[in-house]
Amino acid sequence: MTKYEQKTKETDNSVIEFIETVESSKKREDAYKLLEIFEETSGFQAKMWGPSIIGFGSYHYKYESGHEGDAPLVGFSPRKAKISLYFATGDTEREKIMERFGKHTSGKACVYINKLADVDEDVLRELIQQSIAFLKKMYP
Repeated sequence: MTKYEQKTKETDNSVIEFIETVESSKKREDAYKLLEIFEETSGFQAKMWGPSIIGFGSYHYKYESGHEGDAPLVGFSPRKAKISLYFATGDTEREKIMERFGKHTSGKACVYINKLADVDEDVLRELIQQSIAFLKKMYP
């Protein structure tokens, strides 16, 4: 059996250099603000994960299937269409908090926002803390 090669790994690439490549100046501005919020709230320094995810902290996961790897505890990516926010998956607490978050859409692991002004920053901080607490409990 071939070992699954994890696509998104922590790299030594510069977070600032990456943010500077974001085309939209408004999105770039939001990315710097998010960087500040995530670092402050998580207590972790930002690291690049793969080519486009800015992650904070990390944890090692192992699924029942035997698949395992490392991932950031929380993160975000200022993508062309929307800004993706990465929180823990499978956390039922998150659903309740999301109700107060503001204008967003949700995928399996991501929450998508158009701009930071659309959401409540205090609720964002709460989501970051909740996600980290959830993952630390699940993967001690």
